[in-house]
Amino acid sequence: MKYVRPDIVQTVNVMSALIREFANADSFESADNHLIKINDIRNEFDSMKIIAFINYSLNTGDEKFSQEQDYFDNITPVFTEYVVEYYKELVHSKFKVELIEKYGRQLFLSAEVFLKSFNASLIEDMQEENHLGSEYVKLKASAEIPYEGKIYNLQELEPFLESHDRNIRRNASGMYWNFFTENQKQFDEIFDKLVKLRNEMSFRMGYKDFVEIGYARMRRIDYDEKMVSEFRDSIKEFFVPVATKLRDKQRKRLGLDKLTYYDSFVQFNSGNATPKGNPEWIMQNGKIMYDSISDVTAEFYDFMMKNNLMDVYSRHGKADMGYCEHIAKYKSPFIFANMNGTEDDITVLTHEAGHALQAYLSRDFIFKEYVEPSYETAEIHSMSMEFFTYPWMNLFFNEDTDKFKFSHLSSAINFLPYGVLVDHFQHWVYRNPEVSAQERNREWRKLEKEYMPHIDYMGNKFLEEGGRWQKQSHIYEAPFYYIDYCLAQIIALQFWSKAIHAGNEQYGSCLSDYFILCRKGGSQPFLELLREANLESPFEKGVIQKISEEVDNYIESIDDLKF
Repeated sequence: MKYVRPDIVQTVNVMSALIREFANADSFESADNHLIKINDIRNEFDSMKIIAFINYSLNTGDEKFSQEQDYFDNITPVFTEYVVEYYKELVHSKFKVELIEKYGRQLFLSAEVFLKSFNASLIEDMQEENHLGSEYVKLKASAEIPYEGKIYNLQELEPFLESHDRNIRRNASGMYWNFFTENQKQFDEIFDKLVKLRNEMSFRMGYKDFVEIGYARMRRIDYDEKMVSEFRDSIKEFFVPVATKLRDKQRKRLGLDKLTYYDSFVQFNSGNATPKGNPEWIMQNGKIMYDSISDVTAEFYDFMMKNNLMDVYSRHGKADMGYCEHIAKYKSPFIFANMNGTEDDITVLTHEAGHALQAYLSRDFIFKEYVEPSYETAEIHSMSMEFFTYPWMNLFFNEDTDKFKFSHLSSAINFLPYGVLVDHFQHWVYRNPEVSAQERNREWRKLEKEYMPHIDYMGNKFLEEGGRWQKQSHIYEAPFYYIDYCLAQIIALQFWSKAIHAGNEQYGSCLSDYFILCRKGGSQPFLELLREANLESPFEKGVIQKISEEVDNYIESIDDLKF
């Protein structure tokens, strides 16, 4: 895949000419032809932008890669201005009826919601926002933590947080959070600037605060803030008690009087389930698994392996994150991860493979909007794949397979209160943009006590004062994204219920529904896609309660002390 820095002047000149020709087209055929050409320009630009980001995240210390990332931080908002002009002409096209008949209405709905989030006056602020996001990534990747005679980054230190030796995990946790303590001023300064910028952008767009822009950026079409708030309340009512019960079970398994923050990553006295081989072994066993699941997944995984489209090995300078990107020009997904010898190595492989499979199955859509679904839909693909691969977990965990499954399901449940906490916090932040860093931390700590009442920070000053959120990259880089994981988790648990918990007789049917969802990409709104895949909306009354009760009953049926 050849990277060529796009000349932004030439690119926008061509884009501008094509937009004019599209607007002035005298026939549907001419308008359609120019629409395709506009999309080709977008795919070329986005592909180069993504390749530049991949290079940067693979080695944040490389000066050349850093320069290319800076370049795109600057020019992306400029290019976005022309995407906005294209969207304006699209939604007002005199051939709109014919275009909807050929491509569907979702393209137009996506354009309309995007127009709520941008105008030309925001370009400089968006450039600064991009730079601040990159600064946050680089700050986290800069961690060089001395521990037991070696230097570790944040990802590399995480296995020590899961040690069965309590002294090791206590000491490693102290070192881990000490990095955030030492850099708290920088983390606060970056976020202060981001909140101020986003607040100013909302004023220029005529909004009272950033929340509405944030929702438009997430391409939310068929649900709103009120529905999200009710969803959070349902998670608090029905899943917080289940998660609290799970944490008490964990305490009893570990034989502790109290479960502290440095115990939270350890599920069993015998140690957490771990992969029984190195990352290369994991990737090869991944091929056995995906070959076995279906012809579709076999073809997909072969494509990823043969084309070197996965970089999953942790090393110094590599960004502290996991992601999947789609490179439109080459119709190729790319998986980025940092394997570190924990059970998360398998979870991140299956999670990101779910994203990549969807991109692979949607790759022939003409429009970016259809290849790349909105975020809550995209996370269904990833989180559901984690459950669909359960029957093959013995390939990675051997005798620890049942232990892994119990731990993984527990993590899915424990995540939901944390996920809605992040969303609640972000709504509060952008409704109160003038508060101090200390006030933000106090609000986070207050919400922690509501959503995660089990937490005991044992006097750790940074965490007791509410600093935990600074580890969560989405709060900095992608405001209002995090609730999408929660919505998707409720959908993924439906697949777990039907395909895994209920028995293998429904596995094939559920897998077919999953493939339908993947192939449809972003061609329909979120709630319509759920109906296509025979899934219930997480906003429907009773859905969350029903799933929480089913999960709770299943957990109660497991003798977790045997682990």
